[in-house]
Amino acid sequence: MSAGRLERLLGQVRACDHCVKHLPFAPNPVVRASTKAKLLIIGQAPGTRVHKTGIPWNDPSGDNLRAWLGMTSEEFYDERNIAIMPMGFCYPGRKGGGDAPPRPECAPLWHAKIRALLPNVKLTLLIGQYAHAGYLKERRKPTLTETVKAWREYHADGFLPLVHPSPRNRLWMKRNPWFEKEIVPMLRKEVRRIMT
Repeated sequence: MSAGRLERLLGQVRACDHCVKHLPFAPNPVVRASTKAKLLIIGQAPGTRVHKTGIPWNDPSGDNLRAWLGMTSEEFYDERNIAIMPMGFCYPGRKGGGDAPPRPECAPLWHAKIRALLPNVKLTLLIGQYAHAGYLKERRKPTLTETVKAWREYHADGFLPLVHPSPRNRLWMKRNPWFEKEIVPMLRKEVRRIMT
């Protein structure tokens, strides 16, 4: 019954045009979920490649994320194990030197409804500052780096805050070698644990 409810809800999400007047292209909401999913990935918003293909994390950021998780593409895109839901479901356009922030309408409209139909999720990855802000709210630390370092504070609630795996964050990775030494091995271990 809940699987059918989730499919109907995802159909509504994929047909959403709530913020069409603010988007540079026709809406193409990108979301994947199954009632069986054990891991939920909440990122920022699709980039242009993801917008064109409709496949989440189908870009260099996704390659980096899959490497962090120690997963093949086949494992990553298996909806029976992984649900993928960004803070903004559609490509938001450009702002400054990069992509604009996720549209603010999506998460309040859809997130709670979708999460209510994902009863088997054991861990939610919060990727990037917008996911941190949306879910950790006042519990966030003053900086993204401090929030990621304090992951243990959020883990008991089923959240794991991460930096965005964008190649644009290479300098951050270089300045914070503890992330790949400590966080990535812990992340892989956690993912293996909840998948078995």
